[in-house]
Amino acid sequence: MNGTMRLVLVAAVVGLAAAAVAKEAQNVAGEPYVYTHWETFYAGEGGLPNDHIFSITADGDRLWVGTEDGLALYEDGKWRSWGEKDGLPWRVVSAIAVSEKTGDVWLGLFGGGLSRFSGGRFDHFNQFNSGLVNDVVYGVAVLDDTVWVATTAGMSALNTVTGEWEIYTEKNAPMEEIWCYNVDAGDGKVYAAVWGGGILEWDSKTRRWNAHRDPDREMEIDLYRDDGLIHMITTSASYVDEVLWASTYFGLSRYDGRHWRGYMDHDSGLASNFINLSKGRSGSSCYNATDLGLAVLSDFATDTWVSYRRDTEDAATWTAHVGVGNEERRTVATDLTLPNHFVIAVEFQGDDVWIGTGHGLARGVGAGYFEGLSRPQVEEAGR
Repeated sequence: MNGTMRLVLVAAVVGLAAAAVAKEAQNVAGEPYVYTHWETFYAGEGGLPNDHIFSITADGDRLWVGTEDGLALYEDGKWRSWGEKDGLPWRVVSAIAVSEKTGDVWLGLFGGGLSRFSGGRFDHFNQFNSGLVNDVVYGVAVLDDTVWVATTAGMSALNTVTGEWEIYTEKNAPMEEIWCYNVDAGDGKVYAAVWGGGILEWDSKTRRWNAHRDPDREMEIDLYRDDGLIHMITTSASYVDEVLWASTYFGLSRYDGRHWRGYMDHDSGLASNFINLSKGRSGSSCYNATDLGLAVLSDFATDTWVSYRRDTEDAATWTAHVGVGNEERRTVATDLTLPNHFVIAVEFQGDDVWIGTGHGLARGVGAGYFEGLSRPQVEEAGR
């Protein structure tokens, strides 16, 4: 064997060894945090006005909860609620956003328009007394002085300083559909999830829209992975750390401004492709409310997931499934007893996580919480 062949052979062996180490490192890259202790809340003695939870928003130590029959506030371990008899303009609260500047609480009302809760008073905005394009409100977000409202007939924006309204529909925005399902804002931009129309991005500086859509336009499948938004039917947008997370009824998408990454239940830890809402905790982690439980991408770099769900319909508690990609590594028992795993809402409050379902609310207590993975095994595997 000549010198050149020896070098090639050595290189091949080293390459295979490196690949094996890399695979092993991926398998034991570290442990994600798993929420094992949960507290549950229901209507009646549990403090909620209704068990059907639509929205959850943390405001420091306060937690606002929108239900099918009123607004609830959890503070200092106690519940308080408001219904129509207390001045709430409409009983179904579908979205909540809190202004960092003023502390005003903005409420999306499913069929009742928009309300501002401030100083103990509810102000009501609807199609007849404001520039709200429709009274069926799915999402609310606040960017600086402007309140953005996602409705079933387009977007409305209220400048709270001037009192001026702007309306965006297919007539002045790139909306292939006008059913706006969710909205988020950050870094001077607004992201609207449009049912059947992808994600629309509004730049407050240029005052222009940019559309993110599924390039292959296939409604049944994702023809080319990572070529763009995974599907046109989007249900939420979440912007954090310069990363956009977009949920659909056919999987999850991540966009860092240059590259797209798509996830579906057959190639990831998603409990289901049917995602009601995705909430980014960071640019590397996203919590996904699915019809079959809570699916958490704990670490983007290693594709590590934790999926919380009821393994059987009669299971007493939920189980956490830890895996890399779609390969399950282990299961962890939890004390979560919610009877319904149709997760609708997700929110973070410090180290804790809250989830709202079709039958109850729960808080995962983040004792010892850490981001990403604990990594002592990686260093040993690389030695």
